[in-house]
Amino acid sequence: MRRRRLIVLAVALVAVLGAGAFAFVASNRVKGGPSEIADAYFAAWRRGDLGAMALLVYRPPGDFAARHRSFTEDLHVESLTLTPGRPRGTGEEAAEVPFSGVRQLHELGAWPFEGTLRLAVRDRAWRVLWSPETLHPLLKDGGTLALTEIPAPPARPVTSEGDDIPRRSYADSYLRQLEPESQQAGHGWELVAGAPGQPPRRLLARSPEAPVQRTTLSRAAQAAAARALDGVDDSALVVLRPSTGEILALADRLKDNYSAVRDVFPPGSTFKTITAAALLGKGLGPAEQVGCPARYTIPLHRSFANDGLVERGQVSFADAYAYSCNTTFVQQATTRLTGRDLRATADEWGFSHPIATGVGGTCGSMDDTDDPDALGENAIGQGTVVVTPLCMAAVAAAVQSGTWRSPRLLEEAEVRRLDGEPGRPVRLDEGVVAALRDMMRDVVDHGTASGAGLPGDVSGKTGTAENDGGRSHAWFIGFRGDLAFCVFVKHGGSGRSAAVPVAVRFLNGL
Repeated sequence: MRRRRLIVLAVALVAVLGAGAFAFVASNRVKGGPSEIADAYFAAWRRGDLGAMALLVYRPPGDFAARHRSFTEDLHVESLTLTPGRPRGTGEEAAEVPFSGVRQLHELGAWPFEGTLRLAVRDRAWRVLWSPETLHPLLKDGGTLALTEIPAPPARPVTSEGDDIPRRSYADSYLRQLEPESQQAGHGWELVAGAPGQPPRRLLARSPEAPVQRTTLSRAAQAAAARALDGVDDSALVVLRPSTGEILALADRLKDNYSAVRDVFPPGSTFKTITAAALLGKGLGPAEQVGCPARYTIPLHRSFANDGLVERGQVSFADAYAYSCNTTFVQQATTRLTGRDLRATADEWGFSHPIATGVGGTCGSMDDTDDPDALGENAIGQGTVVVTPLCMAAVAAAVQSGTWRSPRLLEEAEVRRLDGEPGRPVRLDEGVVAALRDMMRDVVDHGTASGAGLPGDVSGKTGTAENDGGRSHAWFIGFRGDLAFCVFVKHGGSGRSAAVPVAVRFLNGL
């Protein structure tokens, strides 16, 4: 009997203890589990539900959502894929889930990474223990991630054929002008990781391609022009395509920052081309006989002389041009033209037109005058007449094509962007132009440029310009086919002895 009572008591005690244990367990029950919470967090992260993510985090920072948004925006993240691994316990109430991910960056493409989601029991529930490295492991301990631009390198000028500009081209000063003007809006990008006390580390990069600036330069013409100037100090050679105005070569060895496209010099007898155009326009024919005395004195005014006091007597106007008779041109200009007539012709042939090359430029100028002495000086390219070598190349090109065109170094749209609107093409009098072509041919055939080694199909005009700074400037302008040029040698002496040999080397080097 007593044994039965003991058994009943034991059973009752077990029941009481079991109920107490159940009550204890019930009072300490943990909500959820690490896998469940991790799955929910990853699902919310994939769909960008920052509010749902924050609810799963134990004490999320106040800028939790802002951090995620700025990370995505600053790095230009377009999409995110996440692949969780298997959860593993790291303690009685702690776990972690390794995961891999790929962010697609707009500029740099796929950016894979590996991370770990840490979880623990907090306040009787499983929660994510968030820290910056949860977003990306490189953000640990104050690390940073930044997407930065890589500036585009300077523009690389190329020839019209797309080739590199020949070495020692003597065009460098002009090509350098194009570098800042030709920067493309595009640039490269790099993703850089930073850590306190460590140098920045590049993770991804897309380097920008060097922008290419196509010029009108011809590789063959530029190379030939540069080699023609080798050994000729203080000189320039400008070559144009008359049919378009394109600059085929721009070799410039002028010293002291002088420029063949912007600085002006007295043109000497090359300007007789414009004076001849004015006289032809007034009815003086190429075959008409004119005087070419050694000296000529404007009535009641000053005297002018031919170079070397050469006396040629009566010659055709064409031959007076070929022999470059100063006295003929002074006499004819002061008796047939006014200062306004000569100025109007010069304006028609480029002086009044804006020059838009892409690297700046100007043509020439001369003062209006009613003084016969000043008109005589201007008629032979002295006095107040000054021009650029670029301008005189354009004059030669206009004779060849019959149309004056503004020279240009770049495509027309690019020229307008950089330099503004160029002067419109000017169709010149066909009779005047035809006569000038023959007259310039005579210069090479039997005039001041004859017997100098020029190819047989070249037409041109020599020029020797006195100046106040010392020795005369040497000029030679000309054309052959759809190619026109101007050679200028500052303080070079006579056009025949200093400028023509440069043209010979250039043309033979093409």
